[in-house]
Amino acid sequence: MTQQRGVNSLRFNQDHSCFCCAMESGVRIYNIEPLMEKGHLDHDQVGSVSHVEMLHRSNLLAIVGGGTNPKFSEISVLVWDDAREGKDSRDKLVLEFTFTKPVLAIRLRQDKIVVALSHRIYVYTFPDNPSKLFEFDTRENPRGLCDLCPSVEKQLLVFPGHKCGSLQLVDLSNTKPGISSAPFTINAHQSEIACIALNQQGSVVASASRKGTLIRLFDTQTKEKLVELRRGTDPATLYCINFSHDSSFLCASSDKGTVHIFALKDTRLNRRSALARVGKVGPVISQYVDSQWSLACFTVPAECACICAFGKNSSKNVNSVIAICVDGTFHKYVFSPDGNCNREAFDVYLDICDDDDF
Repeated sequence: MTQQRGVNSLRFNQDHSCFCCAMESGVRIYNIEPLMEKGHLDHDQVGSVSHVEMLHRSNLLAIVGGGTNPKFSEISVLVWDDAREGKDSRDKLVLEFTFTKPVLAIRLRQDKIVVALSHRIYVYTFPDNPSKLFEFDTRENPRGLCDLCPSVEKQLLVFPGHKCGSLQLVDLSNTKPGISSAPFTINAHQSEIACIALNQQGSVVASASRKGTLIRLFDTQTKEKLVELRRGTDPATLYCINFSHDSSFLCASSDKGTVHIFALKDTRLNRRSALARVGKVGPVISQYVDSQWSLACFTVPAECACICAFGKNSSKNVNSVIAICVDGTFHKYVFSPDGNCNREAFDVYLDICDDDDF
């Protein structure tokens, strides 16, 4: 993510009720609804940080050092337990995982921690007596792309496959080290994968390529393509894809400064090309005609990296999307099934003071 106002990266927690900022000045944790700072780790405690991951709303954080003045190495993941007593910051560091190359991403669930490097993904038991369960080779993965299903029923992990444009899915439910059900591959795109996301239930995976024009959704059981969603016709870098909690909708943000919202449960709500009414068209434009365009969209500061997710439903026919940007801004928009989309809240989260001790 492009760094602004000292923000190196942003992450939602597993149910999108909180988000955390890895910053030049340390770590900050926010509640989303209502928006308030829930706590922070100062620079003298953790130094500058490149990545941070929360475990739901617990006291555990996974931290990777980075930025201009790090206290911890970029090749290590440190697990911080803020409930642990002790005056020295080292007293609160309960686990450390060290690798040979920089850590690019971390994903947590109640019983596992996943660490992504440029060509490899590691899976460990977590948090008690951690031991390595699996390691998977990937093609070059400079952004550490991966996603981990938080569901108790489904322990699914997805990451880029060996073939360009492919996804690898692994069921982690077998806890014997080194033995998992065979990974399976979905050939999702022709160019490199740029963004991936699993829904909360682990039944659907969404992906976009570096071209950034299409988002494709696949059934994780059958591997069949469910739907193809068109973000636009111009290439774009997608920053984030997320499903609503019940998988009725999907949102996506890109470097175009637009957050798109698509309907999944009732795809008739999505816009179609005007040419779709014409009937038979040539092969060149048929790809545009067949695609579904977003039901609604809104803009955030252009060229400003942001993450997006769905907020709590305020009523049956009104849904909300939250966008958190690296420039320190917070945006909340509400949308209705007919495509109406209006701003409900705007704030500068970096200017909000601590609510209470984390």
